[in-house]
Amino acid sequence: MRHISNEMTYTKSAIFETQLQDVAKFAKVLSHPARLAILQHLAKCCSCKSGDIADELPLSRTTVSQHLQELKNLGLVKYEVKGVSVCYEVDTDMLMQCKQALDTFFDVGLHELTCGCKK
Repeated sequence: MRHISNEMTYTKSAIFETQLQDVAKFAKVLSHPARLAILQHLAKCCSCKSGDIADELPLSRTTVSQHLQELKNLGLVKYEVKGVSVCYEVDTDMLMQCKQALDTFFDVGLHELTCGCKK
């Protein structure tokens, strides 16, 4: 079997600045209203089981689990296993990193819109 070096196997997103890659990852995960609703719910409760989230939102347990997985993969949600239950909570440090990345992106973008574009 032929080995392909990492240099040749990058995705097209890898050609962009790390900051833009980070913003794109956050935006992709935050682009679904169910994930936003889950984050809002977790922010209100501080810690919650996935079944409790499904009881509060118009989503099935399977759907909640799928969306929680996306949020966990990015690090916006952390979890703790307690017996047979899993409790989820917002990772506030990562959420602040997300906010900062998005704020920086939009601040720079808005600045450039007002300073350089002629219609």
